[in-house]
Amino acid sequence: MTYILALDQGTTSSRALIVDHRGAVVAVAQREIQQIFPQPGWVEHDAEEIWETQLAVARAALTQARISAGEIAAIGITNQRETTVVWERASGKPIHNAIVWQDRRTAAACDALKAGGHEALVRSRTGLVPDAYFSATKLAWILDHVAGARARAAAGELAFGTIDSWLIWKLSGGAVHATDASNASRTLLYDIHKGDWDGELLELFGVPRAMMPVVVPSSAPIALTAADLFAARIRIAGVAGDQQAALFGQRCIAPGMVKNTYGTGCFMLMHTGRAPVLSRHQLLTTTAWRIGDHDEYALEGSVFIAGAVVQWLRDALGVIRSASEVEALAASVPDNGGVYFVPAFAGLGSPHWDPHARGTIVGLTRGTGAAHIARAALEAIAYQCADVLHAMRADAGCDLGELRVDGGATGNALLMQFQADLLGVRVVCLKEAEATALGAAYLAGLGVGYWQEDTLPAAAVGRVYEPRMPRAHAEQLLVQWRRALERARDWAQE
Repeated sequence: MTYILALDQGTTSSRALIVDHRGAVVAVAQREIQQIFPQPGWVEHDAEEIWETQLAVARAALTQARISAGEIAAIGITNQRETTVVWERASGKPIHNAIVWQDRRTAAACDALKAGGHEALVRSRTGLVPDAYFSATKLAWILDHVAGARARAAAGELAFGTIDSWLIWKLSGGAVHATDASNASRTLLYDIHKGDWDGELLELFGVPRAMMPVVVPSSAPIALTAADLFAARIRIAGVAGDQQAALFGQRCIAPGMVKNTYGTGCFMLMHTGRAPVLSRHQLLTTTAWRIGDHDEYALEGSVFIAGAVVQWLRDALGVIRSASEVEALAASVPDNGGVYFVPAFAGLGSPHWDPHARGTIVGLTRGTGAAHIARAALEAIAYQCADVLHAMRADAGCDLGELRVDGGATGNALLMQFQADLLGVRVVCLKEAEATALGAAYLAGLGVGYWQEDTLPAAAVGRVYEPRMPRAHAEQLLVQWRRALERARDWAQE
């Protein structure tokens, strides 16, 4: 058995990768999934479609690699986090569409929890804040809006799971109802200190314990695939939420190591070791993974608009025809010309948490052109990430040697160099873009002895950007950025 099968179930697609013992990706298959928008602010997925596409791409990857199921040592799963599924234990059928992490239908319920004085309890137990982003209020909504669901749940007839649990259930033919510690820590129902579901939180959110999956390690044999899915039964032995999997895939396994994923938004995680660090600067505390009998933890910060600002330049302003043109346009001027762009189209995320902020461009003069705005847009991505990292440094009390990065925007040399200059540390790009899926593969391989801790493939380094800008100049730029932020904050009126 010479390969690992990694299943990467994301918000827009289901993917499968075959990874060999060197950590090289030898096959990839992918299928998009439908986005369902029943009302403004509501986002759903068809859980059956998620399962069908994930199974299809797993089979397609095996075919593409020209290997049999018997040559797969283990399956690793990584997934969009917080997305919520409720299904019947007897039939395995969902009772409602999956409610996606982006869905905001329960925002008022979260406001009510805060008004009721429950935020301190939630934050101290879970490391999170009461927000519609997380699973608990989505689950409560399904129980309240599907006829008979609450009584059936209390009777043990219904199962809850995030996408990892759903896939484990389906892959095992309904034999195993489990989630790993990293995904459990994103539900608002899990005590990250005790490492188990919290009775007081279950009661607060109105969730029967009978619905909950067992919490298992992120790296250990969990289940066997059902006999009718592949030509051989395969062990499922690795599970982690997508951002935690990327942290592991980037080999950020020592306290103080940080990875940043540049996508539509940015997700930055700092490994903080075997004790959770509760943030004093508006970051989230999350379980990174559980290996053996101990949990490891991370601080997490989210930037809502990163690559999306380049899409806006293309689609709304028309100053570029494709995203790939933005670097050349931005590089056609020596600096931003005094222009600062705060892309708070959907408010500001970590560490500001200002839902009323709005997009703002300041410093315009008659000499300002499209290139200055494009450069300011790219720089805004780096400024926002610098704000998150500054909060992480303050919370963790440790300095940073380097920032490991993955995601599409890491191909933009101007942005990566500016990020290094702004932070004053080197920025290390991963050669292999598949950090998330590799993390799932490494956890699965570790779980069955395919790799040992000391034989896991090292992160293959691509381009490295060393800081070149004088610190005094970088600090002055950050001062100007913070002035621009103040102009954007608290703009929208209800």
